[in-house]
This record gives sequence, C-alpha cells and structure tokens, in this order.
Amino acid sequence: MATQKKSNQTTNYKTTITPVKPKFDFAFEKINYIWMLIGIALLALGYILLVGGGAKSPDEFNYSLFDTRRLVIAPILMVGGIVVEIYAILLKSKKKPEDNTNE
Repeated sequence: MATQKKSNQTTNYKTTITPVKPKFDFAFEKINYIWMLIGIALLALGYILLVGGGAKSPDEFNYSLFDTRRLVIAPILMVGGIVVEIYAILLKSKKKPEDNTNE
C-alpha cells in the first residue's frame, strides 16, 4: 500500500475585489438616435402641414382642403419620416463587437 504524505503547506490567496461599474448599454448607438429624431421631425412637420383648411361654417365648402400642401407635400414628408425611422432602426454601428470569450 502506498502512503500519501500530507503537506503542511498552507497557501495564502490574496483576493482583491475591485468594484465593477455595471456597463449600461443603450439599444442603439448615438447615430441611430439622431436619425430617429430626424424622422420624428419629418413626421411632425408632415402632420403640421395637414392642419387647417376647415370652413368657418358647415354650410360653406372650402377648397383649401385640396391644396397641394395637404395632398402632396405633407404625405411625402410623412412617408419620408417613416422611411427614416426604419433606416434608423436598421442602421448597424461601425464599431467592432467586443470579444468576450475570455471569461
């Protein structure tokens, strides 16, 4: 039978605990939020251009309802705002992803 010797060496491990600041990540990058604000501004401008054109009394008909501003410009701005919003959501950042394989 083999006998094992017990070693009397004690190992002192020094543990230093450094406070870890939690990394707060947004869903998008800064450029995405800038494009989103541009899209929201285009949508708001389109809605503002749609406002007005009503008659003062219900017995009168106001032809300003069929103005070019309401029928052409405002819808183009609103569709453009939606397209910019979709672009802002789908825009990828140019930063390289961090390598988190060494855990």
